[in-house]
This record gives sequence, C-alpha cells and structure tokens, in this order.
Amino acid sequence: MFTVQQMKAAHAKVKSGADFPKYVQEIKSLGLAYYEYLVTNGTTVYHGENGYEVKSDPIYENTTIANPASAEKLRNYIQAHQQGLTDFLTICRQAAEAGVEKWVVDTQKMMCTYYDLAGNEMMAEPIPDGHYAK
Repeated sequence: MFTVQQMKAAHAKVKSGADFPKYVQEIKSLGLAYYEYLVTNGTTVYHGENGYEVKSDPIYENTTIANPASAEKLRNYIQAHQQGLTDFLTICRQAAEAGVEKWVVDTQKMMCTYYDLAGNEMMAEPIPDGHYAK
C-alpha cells in the first residue's frame, strides 16, 4: 500500500490546477481509491482498498470556513486555478472563503467533489485524463 510520503511526493509536482489530472493518475497508480482534503487546516486523509487509511499532518494553521457557502465564488476560484493562475495554498484559502469544508478526490469515479460545512455538495467536477485547456 501507499504511504503519506508517496502521496506528498506526487503532490509536490503540482504547481497549479493545470497539473492536477496528471497528479490524480499518479496517485491512482499507487493504489489510492480516494482522498479527503480538509480545508480547515490542510490535513489529507488517504483511502485505499480494504479500509486502508493514512492521514497527513496539517499543513497550515486553522482557518475559518465561510458560512453560508457560495458555489459561484468556488466556481470562479477553481476556473482561475485550473488556468494556472493560482498556487495550491491560494486555492485552499479561496476555498475557505467560498465555504468549502473539504473536497474529495475519487480516483475510481475520476471526480472531485466540494462540500460545505453542512456536508452539502457544492460542486462536482470530472477529472480529465489530460491537462486542463489553457
């Protein structure tokens, strides 16, 4: 099974949202079924087969998640990120501003789904096989 270190090494190659599809393919090849990214502090919970789970340490101080959430703000932030205009920590801050509690990347369904504090789905996007169009 995979380790947190392997997941971090794959993620370190991501410079913007434009690199995200290749990253997902890499972590999928390592056996990752899905992961949950907790916007509050940057903790990631990685899930594999047969209930296998590993959790990263937080990567930043706790941040406040906006309530109510705004799917429109989130769509605008994600669009800019996919075009390579923002880095990872910026999209994390912007997701908090838009009211995202967590996002889930499912490598089986090839979907990235964003949830608010109440657990409501704010947005779900298919993960393309290649790079995002610029």
